[in-house]
Amino acid sequence: MLKDSPEEWRITASTTPFTGNKTGVRTDTVVMPDGSTVTRDYQVHPGSVAVLALDDDGKVLVLKQYRHPARQKLWEIPAGLLDVPGENPLHAAQRELYEEAYAKADDWRVLADVYTSPGGSDEAVRIFLARGVSEAEGERFEVAEEEADLEYARVPLADLVRGVLAGELHNSCLVVGVLALNAALTGDGVDALRPADAPWPARPFTA
Repeated sequence: MLKDSPEEWRITASTTPFTGNKTGVRTDTVVMPDGSTVTRDYQVHPGSVAVLALDDDGKVLVLKQYRHPARQKLWEIPAGLLDVPGENPLHAAQRELYEEAYAKADDWRVLADVYTSPGGSDEAVRIFLARGVSEAEGERFEVAEEEADLEYARVPLADLVRGVLAGELHNSCLVVGVLALNAALTGDGVDALRPADAPWPARPFTA
């Protein structure tokens, strides 16, 4: 079995030339195996969670949102940032499902853990599978900016798989989540997925 492994090459200098509202840019001087040094610029990111919410009819809850860097409106699954260091990713995922889709779920599993762009960002994302989906209770979360223009749909998983393979759906969390769920369903089944509180070395969390 292949398995990624932790490793950290020596850093001789590090600066943060830009710090934004939620992320920043860091420049590290890194010692290569041959002893030479190079500089590496990358986005510093708090981490994210995403939720593939599957209803009792086998349909996935998706939303369409404008993404300015891509200059596209992309079909996505609910997702959001880890708000504070050490935040429990399950709690963050439950919050995002409520805020973005006004929904809740009875059963939660881990679908996949990914680095979205490890050559240029340290962003790590945990993608959950949520089943037993129903409408949330209480007041709806007040949305603003891009989220005020969201479109919603519930789509059969097979249609999303086809859309991914046809090059029509591009959001990374949707692509990974859809293909991971399809693999689980055709493999050992969703009950073999990791529990929702499985360790996540990329973003260690407290209970």
